[in-house]
Amino acid sequence: MKTAVEPAAFAVGRRTSRPRADALRNRERIVAAAREMFVEFGPHVPLDDVARRAGVGNATLYRNFPDRVALIHEVVLAVTSRTADRAEEAAAAESDLFAALSRFVHDAADERIGALCPMLTGAFDHEHPDLLAERRRLEKAVEGLVERAMTAGRLRTDIAVGDVLVALSQLTRPLPGIACPGIDRFTHRHLQIFLDGLELPARSELPGSAATLEDLRSGR
Repeated sequence: MKTAVEPAAFAVGRRTSRPRADALRNRERIVAAAREMFVEFGPHVPLDDVARRAGVGNATLYRNFPDRVALIHEVVLAVTSRTADRAEEAAAAESDLFAALSRFVHDAADERIGALCPMLTGAFDHEHPDLLAERRRLEKAVEGLVERAMTAGRLRTDIAVGDVLVALSQLTRPLPGIACPGIDRFTHRHLQIFLDGLELPARSELPGSAATLEDLRSGR
């Protein structure tokens, strides 16, 4: 009897594990599709269109994300987490400290971190614990990149971490519906112009004061 039971139990185990794997893949597809469409059209794109691009039914989307706020939360979390990964990877991979900062800036552009800006409005919970944890990980990683490049004498000293994050956000922020097709192809070009302006020796005196993380958090 034992040998007859074991194959049946194994078969049941396989049947119960597949939906979990499929559900995870569906969820990942939905988040990836939402990220793409939020970048292209803004965060108010119809969720039915997101489901179609993800290749899932509407019921699957709403089973994973009961409303738009829940989906936006997951997209922001994914982008923030992936961008923090890029900062940590740049620090580990590059011995040239300014090259590490430059690599992160270009990698973060590919993650479309600027697309987060239009999403962080309305009922969005900025203080959700998992978002706070990933945001702090990102800030710590970028702060390390900036401090090490500055200590090495490669980065001008009249800037701060906030200057890097603000410029990165502004230069990578998509403009849904603009009449300039293909404008994204200029992003890395303009980021390099920005990076050239950060490297020592400085060629100008910057107006105002450096933007710190505290400035960004307080909205000053």
